[in-house]
Amino acid sequence: YPIYLTIITSMKTPQELSRSFFALPERLNFDNFIAILTDSDYPRTVLNTLTITVFASLGTIAVIPMVSYAIARSMREKRYYKYLYFFLLAGIFVPFTVKMLPLIKVMSVMNMLNIPGLVIVYISSAICEGVFLYVAFIQGIPIELEEAAYIDGATTRRTFVNIIFPLLSPMTATVLIKNGLWFWNDFLLPLLTLNKSPDYWTLTLFQYNFKMTHAINYPMIFAAFLLSMLPIMVFYVFMQKKIIGGLTNGAVKG
Repeated sequence: YPIYLTIITSMKTPQELSRSFFALPERLNFDNFIAILTDSDYPRTVLNTLTITVFASLGTIAVIPMVSYAIARSMREKRYYKYLYFFLLAGIFVPFTVKMLPLIKVMSVMNMLNIPGLVIVYISSAICEGVFLYVAFIQGIPIELEEAAYIDGATTRRTFVNIIFPLLSPMTATVLIKNGLWFWNDFLLPLLTLNKSPDYWTLTLFQYNFKMTHAINYPMIFAAFLLSMLPIMVFYVFMQKKIIGGLTNGAVKG
């Protein structure tokens, strides 16, 4: 129902909306959408959001499985791996509000209040929970697979790339979906790091600032909301089977 109201409101004029909020529009009116696409920074914000989501997601998948594999296979023999694991695990329980001000201060000093800086923060923020999920999954993989690879002369790197990483695909899908949706929909971190210039805005910042500048034009605001939801809705429609399969396979090992 909220999506239905968003759709019909976005196709109304302010005069139609003032007469009835729940009535259907008198005609299919796409003027609000055309105005947003041609007279605003919407296309640029989509590109910014897509860039951040893609690079942050690739970064998490490049870093977290390797770190988790080293911890999972070494924490029993080498104590400092266990300490590292519990150190990362403790990061899950630290609220973002506690580290928000120090984080933004450090980013400002290091000149990281930009898109690359935000990508780095997303990757580092995803490590704690990602390591927790991957370590538990890797510990369920029989170590005999790696021992057989070592007997055949494979190095640790080759064993991980050719044997272990493909077996992690259910968990990788789960982590990608969870973090990808977070990166795409996040508002607070972009607000704190990218709001200084419209050139850096993400879709959530675009919605926020667009609403502030069109406070009385609700049809235009709802059209902006619908356009902002559209990419992720299209992605979900076409990837629905893979998303559900990734979540269910990542939840059940074996």
